[in-house]
Order: sequence, then C-alpha cells, then structure tokens
Amino acid sequence: MKKLSYILSTVFLSASLILSACSSDKADPAPSNAPSGSPTNSPDASSSPAPTDSALTEPLKAADMSKLPQRAQSRTDTIIVGLVNPSGAFTPYFTQVGYDGNVNSVLYTPLVRIDEKGLPIPGLAESWEISEDGLTYTYHLRKDLKYSDGSPMTTADVEFTWTLLHDPAYDGLNDVVEARIKGGLAYKEGKADSIEGIQVIDEQTISVALEEKNATALTVLGGPILSKAYYGKDYKFGNLDYIKNLHANPITNGPYKLEKFLPGQEVRFLANEHYYLGKPKTEHFIYKTTEGETWQFIETGETDYGSFSATEDNLEKLKKLGYVNLVPSTASNYGFNQFNLEKDHLKDKRVRQALTYGLNRELIYVDSRQGAGKIANIPSSPILWSYTEEGINPYPYDPEKAKELLEEAGWKVGADGIREKDGQKLKIHYLGSKNQNTDIFIAIAKENYQEIGVQLDAEQFPDFNTMYAKVKSGDFDMASFSTTIISDPSQGVSDFVKGETKGYSNPKLDELYTQGLATTDVEERKKIYHEMFKILNDELPVMFTSYSKSITAYNGRIDGFVLNPLAGIAYSLPNWELK
Repeated sequence: MKKLSYILSTVFLSASLILSACSSDKADPAPSNAPSGSPTNSPDASSSPAPTDSALTEPLKAADMSKLPQRAQSRTDTIIVGLVNPSGAFTPYFTQVGYDGNVNSVLYTPLVRIDEKGLPIPGLAESWEISEDGLTYTYHLRKDLKYSDGSPMTTADVEFTWTLLHDPAYDGLNDVVEARIKGGLAYKEGKADSIEGIQVIDEQTISVALEEKNATALTVLGGPILSKAYYGKDYKFGNLDYIKNLHANPITNGPYKLEKFLPGQEVRFLANEHYYLGKPKTEHFIYKTTEGETWQFIETGETDYGSFSATEDNLEKLKKLGYVNLVPSTASNYGFNQFNLEKDHLKDKRVRQALTYGLNRELIYVDSRQGAGKIANIPSSPILWSYTEEGINPYPYDPEKAKELLEEAGWKVGADGIREKDGQKLKIHYLGSKNQNTDIFIAIAKENYQEIGVQLDAEQFPDFNTMYAKVKSGDFDMASFSTTIISDPSQGVSDFVKGETKGYSNPKLDELYTQGLATTDVEERKKIYHEMFKILNDELPVMFTSYSKSITAYNGRIDGFVLNPLAGIAYSLPNWELK
C-alpha cells in the first residue's frame, strides 16, 4: 500500500495528549486514535457534528463551573491546549513531524477549507469556478488580504507556492504535483522556466489547468500559501535549503502569528490583527508541549482542552470534574486487518468472509473498549459525506455462516478440529502491536476461530517498523493496521485500485475510481463511491474492523468551540473566547 499512510491499529483506554495533525504534506502521521478538536462560527457546543452512538450521545455542558481550578480561572486572555512536541519546522509543506502541522494550522489559513463532512468551503479564496471539462480551476482571492507582517497577499504568492512545490529539490510527499498541473513536469525537469498551466489573471484571480480530471484538486491546490516576498527572496531553482532558516520566524496568514517556540515546553502565539476574518477574540494561544498526562493537565487547570478515548470510565471521570464541556466524535479513519492475498488460502473471498463472520468484532472493538469504537464495514468514516450503510453487509458475528462458507470453499474439519484442504491446515499467522487491546483480540480471536475450525498463531511487536518489515517480507496471513485521517473518499479506497494491494485486482473498481475523480459533483461522486464500497464490502481485500470514538473535553468558560475532526482546532479557533 503506497497512497494511504497506515499505522499500527491501537486504541488507548487512557487519555491521550495527541491531536491529529492538519498538514497537507503528510510528513509524519499522528497516531490513528488521535482526535482533533475544532470549531466553526457558532459559540455553542451544541452546534457540533451529529452525535455519535457512544456512551455520550450528544454534547454535554459543564455542570459546575465553581469547581474550575484557580489556575484556569485566572486566565483572562490566554487559552492553552496540549500537544506533543513539534520539531519547529513551521513552514507548510516542509514539516518534519505531524505535530508541526498542528502548529501550521494555527499560523496559516488555506485557500479552501473543509467543513465537518469534508466538503469545501471558502478560506482565503472567497470563491472559485471549475471549467465544464473539469480541467481548469479559477480561484478568486478575498480583497485586501495581508500577511502577519502587514504585507499584501496576492495571486503572485499562490503562483510562487505551486511553483516551489514543483522544484526538483522538493522531497516531501506532494499532492500538488500529483494533481498534474499542465507543464508541471516540464518545470520540475528543468525544461521550462515557468509552469504553463498556471495563469495569473490579476492580483486576486488565478487559474490553473490540469492534464487530467481530479476531484480532489480544489482542496489540494487550495492549501496554505507562502509569501513570495519572504519565502521566495532567496529562491533558486534546484535549491530549497534556505527555507530551513525561515522555519523559526514564519510570515503567516492564519488567525495567529508565532510569538515564541520553547522546545519541550510550549509554542506561544499572538492574535493576528491582519487575519482576514478580523483579529481573534482571545489575544494569546499556547500549545503546551511538556510531557505529561492529558488528564492531569485538565484536572489541574494547566490546559483548557483534551481528547480522550470514549470509554465509560473516561466519561464518568470527566463528568465528575464538572467544569468541562464534553463533545463526542468519531475519527475520520478506519481500522483494518490486512490479509496477505498472495497466500493461497486467502485468495478465496469466501475464506475472508468466513474469517469476518467468525470473529466477534463487536466484543473486540466495542464492548472490550467500553464503547470507544464503532464497527467498520467500508473504507469511509461515518463522519464523511460518502458514508453509507445501505446495501452494506454488516457481517454480524455468525459462526454457523462462517462454517458454511468454509465448507463451500472446500475446507473440511480434520481429526484435531482444524480444517484442512489439499493437505494444508487452515492456520492464520496474525501480526499485531504489543498492547492490551491486541491481547484482548488474540484471546477472543483464538477462541472464535477455533470454533469454526481455524487455528490462530499470533505474533506481537513493540514498534511499527519491526512489524512492517515482517509484513513487507510476506511472512504473515493477517496484520492489524489503521489508516491516518481521511478527508476525501478517494483516499479511503485508493489502496485497493490499480494493483496497490498485492494480490488484489478488480478492473471494475479501477474504472469506478477513475470516474470518482473525474467529476466534482458530490451527489454523483457519492453514487460512485457507494458502488465501490459495496464491491469492497463483498470482496474484503481487507477485514474492516472499527472506527475509533473520542470525547473532547474543554474548559466550560470557552465560547465559540465547534468540533471538526477533519480540520483540527484551527477550524474555529478565531472564535474561541473566555467567558
């Protein structure tokens, strides 16, 4: 799998200090369970996304603000949020770790933002048009845009940013290049002095022509924009080393500007008076980056915000605090057990279906995690506009159905109770991370699979790289993973098309994938992806397992918070205000 980053599938039952990184360069994905807090323009937590079906089914307001610690009460113009320590690379597209992206999302606003369902909404671009053939995108910038130093932002900056990312010295993961701007490759290879497809019409209008249709191009090209006057003053084709010297003193266009970065302690921000929506309501914002437990920081009032796995224990503890608002959410990713489709016994979809029917996923991924999960059956999160359950097989725990499928596939029960075919026993060599959740999986799966005549042999690993090396070697039957954040349905299915998953190929799926990117009509795309989901739900090139569920807890004094797991806290941070 190449296009969609994925990691060890782990859901923590304790509080997590991690927020999901909002970084278009995808430098270092944050852990899959890491929920992100966000906001729109409403000052009320009740305006958050539709409630999930966890133990907490709707936003819950703080019940007793008199319990708020004195440390939090004394803050009048500062809001503090915990974050894992970033590297200090505070330039979009040049981040070193995912947490740099959290910082950049506060410092920069993209041309096109995304709402809670992943649909595009205006950012620094107030509007846009897409040509009838779907190949040309025209962006209209808002009037009088300025950077944090007061300098003007124009389409020259947009042209510069797109051009910079086509420089041969740029070595990041680059969706802008993958969008295939006309003439982009010629520039990258040094055969042209500029990119043919980029046309600056005036200071507020710019168009870009693509070589082929791509429904994600609007938001991919509509990402953060760098100041040409600042980031381009020393630019020379083929040399981008100079940008490293600018990371610590960014010129930005987001709601806040960088005040100071103290590694291992905090990242301090000041409200940007030049922000296009007006100066944020709270003067100071801080990412606290010291090591520690999210729970402890919330309990002592050191921070105003935290994300927790949506277990019943966590919910009860948070309710007892009394001074935090609580908002439930489901992450925009999915967990899955990867099948080794090059193994003969897993090439038959009936075997893969039997392994899914024969596993009590509800017990493993929901009940044992105190409700902090939801069963997944398709490669799309329930919070995305593409999600559907219509026509989708839920694969309920059904040992008898599993046995029936295995019998049909020619696997007969042997003398020791393990099924056999052509002299081979039906064994599953499973790889997972070394943690409590994997222990639970192994215990239940062994028992479940023994009942249907399958032997599970499990192997656990303390780190991702060791396990991934084992997967790459092909020495496994099934391995546990989770995707990173998915903001467009194409990202959820991309690993199953055009040979991206070894041993799996479906020309119809490839055709639908191309169609899904060839139109920008959401309703049309929805139909296409629903058809893809049905195919994948039937053929199960992977066993879909679960969606992780979280509880966001934030200081009851804060007005203006709205949750957007797809965009991070920067989505409504400008509206956060301490009562």
